[in-house]
Amino acid sequence: MDPIQMQPVAGAKPRAMSDETAGTQAMRDAAIELEATFLAEMLKSAGLHETSETFGGGVGEDQFSSLLVREQARAIARAGGIGLAETFFQSMMEAENGH
Repeated sequence: MDPIQMQPVAGAKPRAMSDETAGTQAMRDAAIELEATFLAEMLKSAGLHETSETFGGGVGEDQFSSLLVREQARAIARAGGIGLAETFFQSMMEAENGH
């Protein structure tokens, strides 16, 4: 799976990440990806991947609809999603800290 790419904020200066911060960010990215996977399955179940009968894109649309649904799910998850990513992240942090 592709890692989520973060775009720098205009005027922001990059700072070095400590190993702990990098690990925490990796866990947060993994949690967002897990939520995106869940959301993609829900979007598919809702029929978002199905082509329309009247103005469908044909074979090309059929082949790439799953990729579109996946990217839409990633966008939803990165924008805050439905809160699963935060729950996943907290669980991973607790497991990492041995609680």
